[in-house]
Amino acid sequence: MSSSKTYCNSLTSYSRFLTREVKIGDLLLGAHHPIRLQSMTTTDTMDTKATVEQSIRMIEAGCELVRITAPSLNEAKNLELIKKELVARGYNTPICADIHFTPNAAEWAARIIEKVRVNPGNYADKKKFETIDYTDSAYEAELERIRTRFTPLVKICKEYGTAMRIGTNHGSLSDRILSRYGDTPLGMVESALEFLRICEEQNYHNIVLSMKASNTQVMVQAYRLLVAKMMETNRNYPLHLGVTEAGDGEDGRIKSAVGIGTLLEDGLGDTVRVSLTEEPEFEIPVAKMLVDRYKKRAEHKPIPALISHNPSLNYDPFEYNRRSCHEVINIGKHNVPRVIADYSSKTEITAASLFAVGYNYSVPMDKWNLSDMAVDYIYAGDTEVNFNIPGTLGVIYNSETWIKNKNKDRSYPLFCADEYFRSSEKSSILNFVAVDIETLTSDFITKINKENTVVLILDTFNEHAMPELRRMAIDLLDANCDNPFIIKRNYAKLSESEFQLYSATDVGGLLIDGLGDGVWIKQKDCASAQICNSTTFGILQATRTRISKTEYISCPSCGRTLFDLQETTQKIRERTHHLKGIKIGIMGCIVNGPGEMADADYGYVGTGVGKISLYKGKEVVKKNVTSETAVDELIDLIKEHGDWVEKS
Repeated sequence: MSSSKTYCNSLTSYSRFLTREVKIGDLLLGAHHPIRLQSMTTTDTMDTKATVEQSIRMIEAGCELVRITAPSLNEAKNLELIKKELVARGYNTPICADIHFTPNAAEWAARIIEKVRVNPGNYADKKKFETIDYTDSAYEAELERIRTRFTPLVKICKEYGTAMRIGTNHGSLSDRILSRYGDTPLGMVESALEFLRICEEQNYHNIVLSMKASNTQVMVQAYRLLVAKMMETNRNYPLHLGVTEAGDGEDGRIKSAVGIGTLLEDGLGDTVRVSLTEEPEFEIPVAKMLVDRYKKRAEHKPIPALISHNPSLNYDPFEYNRRSCHEVINIGKHNVPRVIADYSSKTEITAASLFAVGYNYSVPMDKWNLSDMAVDYIYAGDTEVNFNIPGTLGVIYNSETWIKNKNKDRSYPLFCADEYFRSSEKSSILNFVAVDIETLTSDFITKINKENTVVLILDTFNEHAMPELRRMAIDLLDANCDNPFIIKRNYAKLSESEFQLYSATDVGGLLIDGLGDGVWIKQKDCASAQICNSTTFGILQATRTRISKTEYISCPSCGRTLFDLQETTQKIRERTHHLKGIKIGIMGCIVNGPGEMADADYGYVGTGVGKISLYKGKEVVKKNVTSETAVDELIDLIKEHGDWVEKS
């Protein structure tokens, strides 16, 4: 691991990590240049017309770099025809060849287009999931073998002025790396650094680095650790940000925002690709929405700086550990993060209005039905709830309203900072106390730390919201305050997409670091109550801090894909969406196969035209299943291993 916890310029003041400039054709990346947007074609690379047409749709959507797969020498050669046709039609956007397993394809492509991407996990290594106990000399011999295999490409890139991305993927780490470093962010970083050192030996530096994973915790930790290692060795290569296999729809967007947005908040990232199981031109608006948020971020209201910056951090930014705190009813300690829905703007709260937050009341049966996304508390403000609430729900009132309310069963007061200490009446079991960075003083923390019934609500209106909330959490850590706290964010007049992406970034960035015992998102003129609720639970799912539904690790499709990913993903989702907590990997080809699925429980992987292999974990259990029956056989496999439940 890094000996320092420093991985960005500042934890409190927005500042981009200054990287070296990389030239990709006429596109300049890194340094003080804008954060660039890119995507990847899904067509067969040998189909020149289709690839050109799709590339144009991507470019017109705002794509600044088009990545195209080159799984063999034939596809690499055809990139020249694709490039010529694009130029003839007036498009000079640079092309990046995506290479796995085939050095000869990379070496050919590097002579004719602007950039090549290599994956250190499979460029010179083959993955067999074998554990090998290397001696130091044996390990060095392996590195020499890689040097021999990789150096020719480096020399070609240097001669032709071609850029390179060394792109580590969590799921495709080589057996050699896994044997020495394990399935860890450190292994990801070392995998890239091995290839980077070979480039530097040849005095070649036109390089971009990436650390992609489908697990947002691993992805964020790996990028941070990479930057920390670069800082320690005076390196500053640009970063390409992305979450692999994010999926589609709301889930894919939220998961991408959690990973990419968390890094952008700290000024990391020079180019972005949002990987959705959708047409590639649909990825660009999402990436643009994430990136555009930081154009004027440096003008945010100042946040008190940390005295000695990262070295004194009371948490590890490279490893997930949840902040320790005591338990208040069902909040804190080992409880999953709780969800509070905001109903304070309603003049009347009815049983029917709780449907949007996971509670469905049946009048004939006089009972409540709960979904897996049922909130734990509603904030009613000053609006009284006049019906029998479900037994799993609590109601939060403003303190004065709570004091006047005679029915205090499962209802709790919300105080504003020092109002709590002045109040004549408090709950004997749970009190919420709202604070911001001005009221969360050292004296206040000392006093509140003695109050065992208090759950803090950390609130902010700073544009640089996540770092201000993080600064407050650090103050609590430094003071050894073990009161649980809820992350509260407020949004107004955003589009539904902006609301989802911004909240996933602000809240997800804290949860990734184990900070926060609950989430409270208040929104006005942004989205429906139901969308707000599904977004909140989606953020918890994406950060892996509270699982409420099936997770799909679905690759975004490319020219290697052997079946219709969007259609197949939807078929599998329709049959399995009720399997709470199960992770299913849906991969278009063996490149994005068992390794890229990382920690999926089950896998559906294309291995030939119309042929599918099914996996349990990383083990293939059924080969060459016809695509017509593969979904049914996947269901049978889930049943066979005892993970199936019937839909209620």
